[in-house]
Amino acid sequence: MRILGLDLGSRTLGVSVSDALGMIARPVETIRFEQDDYDSALTQIKKYIDEFQVKKAVLGLPKHMNGDVGIRGEISIMFKEKLETLGVEVILWDERLTTVAAERILISADVSRKKRKKVIDQMAAVQILQGYLDRNHQGL
Repeated sequence: MRILGLDLGSRTLGVSVSDALGMIARPVETIRFEQDDYDSALTQIKKYIDEFQVKKAVLGLPKHMNGDVGIRGEISIMFKEKLETLGVEVILWDERLTTVAAERILISADVSRKKRKKVIDQMAAVQILQGYLDRNHQGL
């Protein structure tokens, strides 16, 4: 069973997917939509739910460094509820510093600034999903 990893922004949705064994996350796409048009993002993500026969998604939950959930976190919680109407179990995953980690990986791979801007959301989605996969496969 494949699992989606999602990094929700105000105009983008980074998408990653696990391999069939649920061990490795890989980038898929950065979905773009009009500012705060989360229904459009939901419509676009449905094709990946169908294509990969997804029953579970890991959605990044942005938190402040002190652990509080702010407005972006509230939007992610609302998006989670919408995703669940598509028959997908959604796990909220603390995404603090995932974009920073993704940026560091891309810089270390000598990816140009222009290219990084295009793929950063996908890479953040990979970080979110891989963190979840690693946590759930400890001790195997």
